[in-house]
Amino acid sequence: MSMLLIRGSFTVPAKSKPDGDTVPFVPDDVAEWKLVPGCRPILPEADGRAAIRLEGIDALETHYGQGASVQHQPIKLAHEAADELLKWLGFTSVERHDDETVTTTPSRVPGYILTRGSDAFGRCVAFVGRHTPPAYSGYEIGVSDDLLRRTGNYHLLSLGLAYPTFYEGLPGYLRDVLGAAALAARAAKSGVWADGVDVTTKGAKITGMSSLTAEDGAVILPKLFRRLKDYLELNPADPSVSCFPAFLGGAADEFRLQSDPSKLITGLQHIVEVTNGHTVRMTRQPEEIVFKEK
Repeated sequence: MSMLLIRGSFTVPAKSKPDGDTVPFVPDDVAEWKLVPGCRPILPEADGRAAIRLEGIDALETHYGQGASVQHQPIKLAHEAADELLKWLGFTSVERHDDETVTTTPSRVPGYILTRGSDAFGRCVAFVGRHTPPAYSGYEIGVSDDLLRRTGNYHLLSLGLAYPTFYEGLPGYLRDVLGAAALAARAAKSGVWADGVDVTTKGAKITGMSSLTAEDGAVILPKLFRRLKDYLELNPADPSVSCFPAFLGGAADEFRLQSDPSKLITGLQHIVEVTNGHTVRMTRQPEEIVFKEK
Protein backbone atom coordinates (compact mmCIF):
# COMPACT_ATOMS: atom_id res chain seq x y z
CA MET A 1 0.00 0.00 0.00
CA SER A 2 1.17 3.52 -0.78
CA MET A 3 1.03 6.21 1.89
CA LEU A 4 1.85 9.90 1.87
CA LEU A 5 5.20 10.69 3.45
CA ILE A 6 5.59 14.05 5.21
CA ARG A 7 8.87 15.16 6.74
CA GLY A 8 8.93 17.45 9.76
CA SER A 9 9.33 17.51 13.52
CA PHE A 10 7.54 16.05 16.49
CA THR A 11 6.97 18.71 19.11
CA VAL A 12 5.43 19.02 22.56
CA PRO A 13 4.39 22.66 23.02
CA ALA A 14 3.09 24.15 26.26
CA LYS A 15 -0.25 22.72 27.44
CA SER A 16 0.09 19.76 25.09
CA LYS A 17 -1.01 16.37 26.46
CA PRO A 18 0.56 13.66 24.29
CA ASP A 19 -0.33 10.10 25.20
CA GLY A 20 0.69 6.68 23.96
CA ASP A 21 -1.06 6.97 20.63
CA THR A 22 -1.24 10.71 19.90
CA VAL A 23 1.61 13.18 19.35
CA PRO A 24 1.85 16.66 17.75
CA PHE A 25 3.73 17.01 14.44
CA VAL A 26 4.80 20.01 12.34
CA PRO A 27 5.72 19.46 8.65
CA ASP A 28 8.80 21.20 7.28
CA ASP A 29 6.40 22.50 4.63
CA VAL A 30 3.08 23.22 6.41
CA ALA A 31 1.29 23.35 3.05
CA GLU A 32 1.77 19.57 2.81
CA TRP A 33 -1.12 19.13 5.25
CA LYS A 34 -3.28 19.93 2.22
CA LEU A 35 -2.05 16.72 0.58
CA VAL A 36 -3.52 14.49 3.29
CA PRO A 37 -6.63 12.71 1.94
CA GLY A 38 -9.66 11.86 4.02
CA CYS A 39 -13.18 12.88 4.92
CA ARG A 40 -12.06 16.02 6.76
CA PRO A 41 -9.11 18.31 6.02
CA ILE A 42 -6.27 18.69 8.50
CA LEU A 43 -6.54 22.14 10.10
CA PRO A 44 -3.20 22.94 11.77
CA GLU A 45 -2.61 25.31 14.66
CA ALA A 46 -1.00 28.71 14.03
CA ASP A 47 2.46 27.17 14.42
CA GLY A 48 1.69 24.51 11.79
CA ARG A 49 1.25 21.56 14.12
CA ALA A 50 -1.55 19.02 14.14
CA ALA A 51 -2.17 15.93 16.22
CA ILE A 52 -1.09 12.58 14.81
CA ARG A 53 -3.25 9.64 15.82
CA LEU A 54 -1.06 6.57 15.53
CA GLU A 55 -2.37 4.01 13.05
CA GLY A 56 -3.15 0.46 14.14
CA ILE A 57 -2.68 0.84 17.90
CA ASP A 58 -4.58 2.00 20.97
CA ALA A 59 -2.72 2.81 24.20
CA LEU A 60 -4.23 3.09 27.67
CA GLU A 61 -6.04 6.39 28.15
CA THR A 62 -4.26 9.11 30.14
CA HIS A 63 -7.24 11.46 29.78
CA TYR A 64 -10.60 10.67 28.18
CA GLY A 65 -13.65 12.91 28.38
CA GLN A 66 -14.31 16.59 28.84
CA GLY A 67 -14.11 18.89 31.85
CA ALA A 68 -15.02 17.28 35.16
CA SER A 69 -15.77 13.95 33.46
CA VAL A 70 -12.17 13.31 32.35
CA GLN A 71 -11.02 9.84 33.38
CA HIS A 72 -7.99 7.67 32.77
CA GLN A 73 -7.04 4.01 32.82
CA PRO A 74 -4.51 2.66 35.37
CA ILE A 75 -2.10 5.53 35.07
CA LYS A 76 1.29 3.89 35.54
CA LEU A 77 1.00 1.79 32.37
CA ALA A 78 -0.70 4.64 30.52
CA HIS A 79 2.21 6.95 31.30
CA GLU A 80 4.74 4.26 30.45
CA ALA A 81 3.34 4.01 26.92
CA ALA A 82 3.21 7.78 26.46
CA ASP A 83 6.73 8.34 27.73
CA GLU A 84 8.16 5.45 25.73
CA LEU A 85 6.77 6.90 22.50
CA LEU A 86 8.34 10.29 23.17
CA LYS A 87 11.71 8.78 24.12
CA TRP A 88 11.68 6.52 21.06
CA LEU A 89 11.08 9.56 18.85
CA GLY A 90 14.19 11.18 20.32
CA PHE A 91 13.14 13.28 23.30
CA THR A 92 15.85 12.75 25.91
CA SER A 93 13.86 14.03 28.89
CA VAL A 94 10.12 13.80 29.56
CA GLU A 95 8.60 15.60 32.55
CA ARG A 96 4.91 14.93 33.13
CA HIS A 97 2.80 17.33 35.21
CA ASP A 98 -0.31 16.71 37.31
CA ASP A 99 -2.61 18.08 34.59
CA GLU A 100 -1.12 15.63 32.05
CA THR A 101 0.80 18.36 30.22
CA VAL A 102 4.37 17.46 29.35
CA THR A 103 7.69 19.27 29.16
CA THR A 104 10.40 17.69 27.01
CA THR A 105 14.05 18.14 26.12
CA PRO A 106 14.64 19.03 23.36
CA SER A 107 11.45 20.89 22.45
CA ARG A 108 11.24 19.15 19.07
CA VAL A 109 12.87 16.26 17.23
CA PRO A 110 13.08 15.45 13.51
CA GLY A 111 10.99 12.70 12.00
CA TYR A 112 8.29 11.86 9.51
CA ILE A 113 4.84 10.39 9.15
CA LEU A 114 3.28 7.90 6.74
CA THR A 115 -0.43 8.55 6.37
CA ARG A 116 -3.37 7.19 4.44
CA GLY A 117 -5.57 10.09 5.52
CA SER A 118 -7.59 11.87 8.17
CA ASP A 119 -10.31 10.38 10.34
CA ALA A 120 -13.85 11.57 11.07
CA PHE A 121 -12.49 13.86 13.81
CA GLY A 122 -10.07 15.64 11.48
CA ARG A 123 -6.99 13.96 12.96
CA CYS A 124 -4.18 12.73 10.76
CA VAL A 125 -3.91 8.95 11.21
CA ALA A 126 -0.36 7.80 10.54
CA PHE A 127 2.66 5.67 11.23
CA VAL A 128 5.43 7.70 12.86
CA GLY A 129 9.11 7.45 12.04
CA ARG A 130 12.20 9.05 13.53
CA HIS A 131 15.27 10.73 12.06
CA THR A 132 15.66 10.89 8.26
CA PRO A 133 12.72 9.68 6.14
CA PRO A 134 13.22 6.95 3.52
CA ALA A 135 12.01 9.13 0.63
CA TYR A 136 11.29 12.72 -0.38
CA SER A 137 8.53 14.54 1.47
CA GLY A 138 5.18 15.17 -0.18
CA TYR A 139 5.06 11.96 -2.22
CA GLU A 140 3.38 8.60 -1.74
CA ILE A 141 5.61 5.60 -1.16
CA GLY A 142 4.98 1.91 -0.68
CA VAL A 143 4.96 0.72 2.92
CA SER A 144 6.79 -2.58 3.24
CA ASP A 145 6.90 -4.93 6.20
CA ASP A 146 10.42 -3.72 6.96
CA LEU A 147 9.45 -0.04 6.88
CA LEU A 148 6.49 -0.73 9.16
CA ARG A 149 8.79 -2.43 11.68
CA ARG A 150 10.80 0.82 11.88
CA THR A 151 7.83 2.86 13.14
CA GLY A 152 6.88 3.92 16.64
CA ASN A 153 3.55 2.17 16.19
CA TYR A 154 5.25 -1.19 15.78
CA HIS A 155 7.67 -0.41 18.61
CA LEU A 156 4.90 0.13 21.18
CA LEU A 157 3.11 -3.05 20.13
CA SER A 158 6.35 -5.04 20.36
CA LEU A 159 6.78 -3.89 23.98
CA GLY A 160 3.19 -4.68 24.89
CA LEU A 161 2.51 -1.01 25.67
CA ALA A 162 -0.38 -0.70 23.22
CA TYR A 163 -3.18 -2.87 21.93
CA PRO A 164 -3.60 -3.66 18.23
CA THR A 165 -6.68 -1.82 16.96
CA PHE A 166 -7.37 -2.14 13.25
CA TYR A 167 -9.63 -0.34 10.79
CA GLU A 168 -10.66 -1.45 7.32
CA GLY A 169 -8.48 1.03 5.45
CA LEU A 170 -5.32 -0.64 6.74
CA PRO A 171 -4.42 -3.48 4.34
CA GLY A 172 -4.26 -7.03 5.59
CA TYR A 173 -0.51 -7.53 5.16
CA LEU A 174 0.20 -4.56 7.45
CA ARG A 175 -2.37 -5.77 9.97
CA ASP A 176 -0.60 -9.13 9.95
CA VAL A 177 2.76 -7.54 10.80
CA LEU A 178 1.28 -5.51 13.64
CA GLY A 179 -0.75 -8.45 14.88
CA ALA A 180 2.37 -10.62 14.97
CA ALA A 181 4.13 -7.99 17.09
CA ALA A 182 1.23 -8.03 19.56
CA LEU A 183 1.21 -11.83 19.68
CA ALA A 184 4.96 -11.90 20.36
CA ALA A 185 4.57 -9.36 23.17
CA ARG A 186 1.75 -11.42 24.65
CA ALA A 187 3.86 -14.57 24.49
CA ALA A 188 6.73 -12.70 26.19
CA LYS A 189 4.33 -11.37 28.84
CA SER A 190 5.42 -7.80 28.20
CA GLY A 191 3.61 -4.61 29.18
CA VAL A 192 -0.16 -5.05 29.40
CA TRP A 193 0.35 -8.76 28.67
CA ALA A 194 2.29 -9.43 31.88
CA ASP A 195 0.74 -12.06 34.12
CA GLY A 196 -2.49 -10.86 35.71
CA VAL A 197 -2.53 -7.44 34.00
CA ASP A 198 -4.80 -7.40 30.94
CA VAL A 199 -8.28 -8.77 31.69
CA THR A 200 -10.04 -7.86 28.44
CA THR A 201 -10.91 -11.49 27.64
CA LYS A 202 -10.65 -12.86 31.19
CA GLY A 203 -13.25 -10.49 32.60
CA ALA A 204 -13.24 -7.22 34.53
CA LYS A 205 -15.36 -6.93 37.67
CA ILE A 206 -17.06 -3.53 37.61
CA THR A 207 -18.25 -2.03 40.91
CA GLY A 208 -17.98 1.60 39.82
CA MET A 209 -15.74 3.94 37.84
CA SER A 210 -12.77 3.26 40.11
CA SER A 211 -12.79 -0.34 38.90
CA LEU A 212 -11.44 1.06 35.62
CA THR A 213 -9.40 4.07 36.76
CA ALA A 214 -7.64 3.15 40.02
CA GLU A 215 -3.98 2.15 39.89
CA ASP A 216 -5.06 -1.42 40.65
CA GLY A 217 -8.07 -1.12 38.35
CA ALA A 218 -8.86 -3.36 35.41
CA VAL A 219 -6.54 -3.05 32.41
CA ILE A 220 -8.67 -3.56 29.31
CA LEU A 221 -8.76 -2.65 25.64
CA PRO A 222 -9.10 1.17 25.53
CA LYS A 223 -12.11 1.05 23.21
CA LEU A 224 -13.92 -1.14 25.73
CA PHE A 225 -12.85 1.21 28.53
CA ARG A 226 -14.29 4.21 26.66
CA ARG A 227 -17.62 2.48 26.14
CA LEU A 228 -17.79 1.42 29.80
CA LYS A 229 -16.83 4.88 31.02
CA ASP A 230 -19.57 6.50 28.92
CA TYR A 231 -22.09 3.91 30.13
CA LEU A 232 -21.28 4.28 33.83
CA GLU A 233 -21.62 8.05 33.63
CA LEU A 234 -25.26 7.70 32.57
CA ASN A 235 -26.13 6.63 36.14
CA PRO A 236 -23.15 6.94 38.51
CA ALA A 237 -25.24 5.74 41.46
CA ASP A 238 -25.80 2.34 39.84
CA PRO A 239 -22.62 0.42 38.95
CA SER A 240 -24.51 -2.54 37.48
CA VAL A 241 -23.51 -3.35 33.91
CA SER A 242 -26.55 -5.54 33.21
CA CYS A 243 -27.75 -3.10 30.56
CA PHE A 244 -24.30 -2.58 29.02
CA PRO A 245 -25.04 -4.88 26.03
CA ALA A 246 -28.03 -2.71 25.13
CA PHE A 247 -25.83 0.38 25.39
CA LEU A 248 -23.31 -1.23 23.04
CA GLY A 249 -26.11 -1.97 20.62
CA GLY A 250 -27.01 1.70 20.60
CA ALA A 251 -23.38 2.72 20.08
CA ALA A 252 -23.48 0.60 16.92
CA ASP A 253 -19.75 0.11 16.34
CA GLU A 254 -19.39 -1.73 13.05
CA PHE A 255 -16.69 -4.34 12.58
CA ARG A 256 -15.68 -7.59 10.93
CA LEU A 257 -13.86 -10.57 12.34
CA GLN A 258 -10.71 -11.57 10.51
CA SER A 259 -12.00 -15.15 10.53
CA ASP A 260 -15.09 -14.09 8.51
CA PRO A 261 -14.31 -10.79 6.75
CA SER A 262 -17.39 -10.99 4.50
CA LYS A 263 -19.75 -10.42 7.46
CA LEU A 264 -20.27 -6.89 8.77
CA ILE A 265 -21.37 -6.94 12.43
CA THR A 266 -23.07 -4.02 14.16
CA GLY A 267 -22.63 -3.58 17.90
CA LEU A 268 -19.89 -4.78 20.24
CA GLN A 269 -22.53 -6.66 22.25
CA HIS A 270 -21.91 -9.52 19.82
CA ILE A 271 -18.39 -10.01 21.21
CA VAL A 272 -18.85 -8.71 24.78
CA GLU A 273 -20.34 -10.79 27.58
CA VAL A 274 -21.77 -9.62 30.90
CA THR A 275 -22.10 -12.11 33.73
CA ASN A 276 -23.53 -11.71 37.24
CA GLY A 277 -24.46 -8.12 36.42
CA HIS A 278 -20.94 -6.86 37.10
CA THR A 279 -18.31 -8.75 35.06
CA VAL A 280 -17.49 -7.72 31.51
CA ARG A 281 -15.31 -9.59 29.05
CA MET A 282 -14.64 -9.60 25.33
CA THR A 283 -14.85 -12.96 23.60
CA ARG A 284 -12.32 -12.03 20.91
CA GLN A 285 -8.74 -10.84 21.06
CA PRO A 286 -8.16 -7.30 19.71
CA GLU A 287 -6.14 -8.44 16.68
CA GLU A 288 -9.09 -10.55 15.50
CA ILE A 289 -11.29 -7.45 15.01
CA VAL A 290 -11.31 -4.99 12.09
CA PHE A 291 -13.48 -1.92 12.66
CA LYS A 292 -15.32 -0.08 9.94
CA GLU A 293 -14.23 3.53 9.72
CA LYS A 294 -16.85 6.15 10.50
